[in-house]
Amino acid sequence: MKFGIIFANTGPAAVDPGYAARLGRIAEDAGFDSLWTVEHVVVPAGYESAYPYSRDGRMPGGEDMPIPDPLIWLTHVAAHTERIRLATGILILPQRNPVVLAKEVATLDVLSGGRVTLGVGVGWLAEEFAAIGVPFDDRGARTDDHIRALRALWTLAEPTYEGEFVSFARAKSYPKPVQDGGVPIVIGGHTPAAARRAGRLGDGFFPARGDLATLPGLLDEMRRAAREAGRDPDAIEVTTGGAMDVEGARRYADAGVDRLVVPPLGFDLDTLERQLGEFGENVIAKLA
Repeated sequence: MKFGIIFANTGPAAVDPGYAARLGRIAEDAGFDSLWTVEHVVVPAGYESAYPYSRDGRMPGGEDMPIPDPLIWLTHVAAHTERIRLATGILILPQRNPVVLAKEVATLDVLSGGRVTLGVGVGWLAEEFAAIGVPFDDRGARTDDHIRALRALWTLAEPTYEGEFVSFARAKSYPKPVQDGGVPIVIGGHTPAAARRAGRLGDGFFPARGDLATLPGLLDEMRRAAREAGRDPDAIEVTTGGAMDVEGARRYADAGVDRLVVPPLGFDLDTLERQLGEFGENVIAKLA
């Protein structure tokens, strides 16, 4: 079982570069394998879209919570760490230009020594899409198209791709990612559609609602879609949250989960170092 830290680029780490760097080193020393960042380019005031992961439909932290760009934040942390994987959990892919994004992610992968994981999702905040100028209703199809375009740009010498939303011919993009086959793409989401997308296109699946009552059904959907696409479902890495102790982690492992993520566990560096260190000794080390 692997362990990561979710919401890594929030709280003090969002605005204090020294804290962000120290978080990465503390997590690395405690045995965590990855940091996972969240993203919103803008949060329109008074938004009416329902945040799907809280009962009241509102994001935790409020509309004024700082959320730095995940790729720039991860680049800063990459410069202060050596081993920990640098993951987006998630980046809102249909809002991005995939040709530009391919270059950004490949550059970070090279500079970090091949440590990047690109977690992507379709997004939920319609008002944000409107502010950026991207249609909201076709975001699922746009996400699929962008994933295929990214892989072409990362793996082909003279990338050519013709999709519904993206097309280019012999568009050389260098540097290529360090990792063989390009940067791993993890599909985030809690719906059957997200599970099917992970099965068809993902190197990993990150069901954000990781309770053991709904998880098996989502994983079955993912595996079914993978088999229908001629892919090996066992090769798709599963990441989720939901357990903070050894026994809980073992239950998730039995359900098919490869990695559990936990929040930072502290808002000052002394507490953070103590709590993450204890988690490393009491949980991670016992499941290594």
